[in-house]
Amino acid sequence: MSTELNSAVRIAFDLDRPWRLDERAAIRPEPFGAMLYHFGTRNLSFLKSTTLLSVLTHLAEHPTARAACTAAGVTEAELPTYMRALATLACSNMIIPGDRPWDRRTAPPVSPPAFSRTAGGDTGSAGSRPATVGRLTDVFELGLSSPICLTWELTYACNLACVHCLSSSGRRDPRELTTAECKRVIDTMRRMQVFYVNIGGGEPTVRPDFWELVDYSTAHQVGVKFSTNGIRLDASAARKLAASDYVDVQISLDGATAEVNDAVRGAGSYETATRAMANLAAAGFRGFKISVVVTRHNVSQLDALAKIAEDHGAQLRLTRLRPSGRGADVWPELHPTSAQQRELYDWLAAHGEQVLTGDSFFHLSPYGKPLPGLNMCGAGRVVCLIDPVGDVYACPFAIHQNFLAGDVRQPGGFEAVWQTSPLFAELRQPQTGGACRSCGSFDSCRGGCMAAKFFTGLPLDGPDPECVRGHGEAALGAIRGDHGAGAGTAPRPSADHSHRRVATGRLHDAAAGRPRRPVTVTIGRRPPQRACDEDPLAGFAALEGPVPTASL
Repeated sequence: MSTELNSAVRIAFDLDRPWRLDERAAIRPEPFGAMLYHFGTRNLSFLKSTTLLSVLTHLAEHPTARAACTAAGVTEAELPTYMRALATLACSNMIIPGDRPWDRRTAPPVSPPAFSRTAGGDTGSAGSRPATVGRLTDVFELGLSSPICLTWELTYACNLACVHCLSSSGRRDPRELTTAECKRVIDTMRRMQVFYVNIGGGEPTVRPDFWELVDYSTAHQVGVKFSTNGIRLDASAARKLAASDYVDVQISLDGATAEVNDAVRGAGSYETATRAMANLAAAGFRGFKISVVVTRHNVSQLDALAKIAEDHGAQLRLTRLRPSGRGADVWPELHPTSAQQRELYDWLAAHGEQVLTGDSFFHLSPYGKPLPGLNMCGAGRVVCLIDPVGDVYACPFAIHQNFLAGDVRQPGGFEAVWQTSPLFAELRQPQTGGACRSCGSFDSCRGGCMAAKFFTGLPLDGPDPECVRGHGEAALGAIRGDHGAGAGTAPRPSADHSHRRVATGRLHDAAAGRPRRPVTVTIGRRPPQRACDEDPLAGFAALEGPVPTASL
């Protein structure tokens, strides 16, 4: 939201008018205050003022916002500060005039969630905020009472065989959670006030109960954002999705042309994705996401990808290529070069407010100012992963026994894992920085990505393999030696559900020299009678506030 619009809303905010929390907004208490999430705009706000929280909680009970402030103990001298905080929340549609009916998708949708500094963070003594609360990243590193969101891979089954798939998906695992078990997980998320879940796979829409689970989740106030290659998004499905504020869609597209995209995702996948995008646009779904994994072959296409998103009324989301799953085999030849990393940083710095990045590129921050997004590793602190069989991992990119925190089938389910896992407790300890602590850029990059380090054989307290200062490259060289000594020491993912025809380590079929083709998989309603062959090598993300938004 522009500075001009923020200023206009603040000037226009009327303390003597009735206001109320929007029906699509939810409040979740946290030790530092509270979080507010709007299911329609996908905005996330942070409150550090307990007095402001009291104002919001009882806002609809009073004839005016001024009366609500007075009832909460706000003095006349403090009132302008609270008016600014309330105006900020009105900017993001968290609160609306009490006499105004609500309309779906009235505000430009933003990706779940968008972060900026806390509303009410500048309140005075009446705020009574804890003295220990500082930067939001410092608060997040200690962990939250519940995840802001979590990634849930519903199935390993997939009709494609993308060469960089982080979960090595392809074949369905017969142990995957049943419909009833999935609904119990959703019940737990509702109880924990998890605002939304990122559903992926595999290709989640090939599960026969996919739409049933989406409907169950949204009916229980758990928002859904699902990632898909578009295979099941026909015109009818697009209309259904456009009618819901509680569902967001992310179409995977890894190139602005079929040639670049299909080389990694399979022949025909570009056409499938663009057809799904056209269906969503025709149905009036504004603000769906186009998700791009940045590689050395599509860095030069960022402007073209942004134009594709604009033409479809969508928003571009860029994610980092990690050496996870099948991505470990192609990372050396696909990850951007050092020069391209700088090119990417400059592009994001220029377009960052319009492009979503999550926690993908904080390792690039030492090039200059921090990029928009969550500039820290949120693993086990604010996010985590549930895999198709119910195992809970600290990070969606670190599916390995070393990062396994528990499983949802254990006593206490997911809630017990989040609250009592020794691994999560360890991750929530203050970081020491290790070898990176002496680097002047540590406060910017926080040592980089845990998964990227682990799957390239680097220590977790060492530098990111794509460290912009060159420390990661030097560390990798020390591991491998000048003549390749030490090669093969990097850990392997815990399981591989790839289609059997996928040969790892190359982008083309060795025999024919052709790009890999997608492999069709038939999904039945009953699990296969024998277990999948698994790799035996086990052992394995602030909102519309007083300052500009940094989006996930």
